[in-house]
Amino acid sequence: MRISVAGNQVDLSDALRMRVAHHLDTIAERYFGQALEANVSFGRARSFFTCDINVHAGRGLVVRGEGEGEGVDGSFDDAAEHIARRLRRYRRRVNDHARALARRGRPEVGRQYILRPEDETRFEIDGTVTTRPAVFATVVAEQETQIGTLSVSEAVMQLDLADRPVLMFRNSASGGINVVYRRPDGHVAWLDPDAGAA
Repeated sequence: MRISVAGNQVDLSDALRMRVAHHLDTIAERYFGQALEANVSFGRARSFFTCDINVHAGRGLVVRGEGEGEGVDGSFDDAAEHIARRLRRYRRRVNDHARALARRGRPEVGRQYILRPEDETRFEIDGTVTTRPAVFATVVAEQETQIGTLSVSEAVMQLDLADRPVLMFRNSASGGINVVYRRPDGHVAWLDPDAGAA
C-alpha cells in the first residue's frame, strides 16, 4: 500500500512515519487483504493536534477517520481507532462488497465541483446603493468521482465509512441514479427519483 504522510505546521519524525505505515498496513491486512493507498495529514489547532486519514481501500471504497490529541501520536491513534471501529461494524459487508466489485464492471465516472459562493453584488441606481446576492458561484476545485453500482445498504455503508455528507450511486436494483445523504438530525435519507414514476 502506498502511504503518504504530511504535516501542516507540524514536524514529523521518521519514527512517526514508520509507526503510521506499520499501523495502517496492519489495518489494511486485517480488513481488505490489500488496500491501494492511504493519505495521512497532521495539523495543529489551538492547543491540540489533529489527524485526518483517508484510505483508498479498493475501487469505489474509501474509508475516512479523524482524530484529535495532545500529541501527534494521540491524534493518529484516535483517527486510526475511528477507521477500525467503522470497519469492525461493516467487516462482513466490506468483504462481500470487495468481492462483488471484482465481479462488476468499471464504475461510471462523473465530475465533482466544489463551489465558493460569490459575495454580494453592490450597484448604484439614481444615487441609491443596493446589494444583491451574486447570481454565479466560482468553481474552486474540479475532480473526477466514481458513480458506483450499489445496493442502498452498500451506499449507506460507503457514506458512513468515508464520513461523507452525500453519495450518488446507480441503484443495482432499479438501474437508476440515487442519492443517500446525512440529514442535519443525523439520520440518513435516500433520494430515488424513479420511485415516484408510475
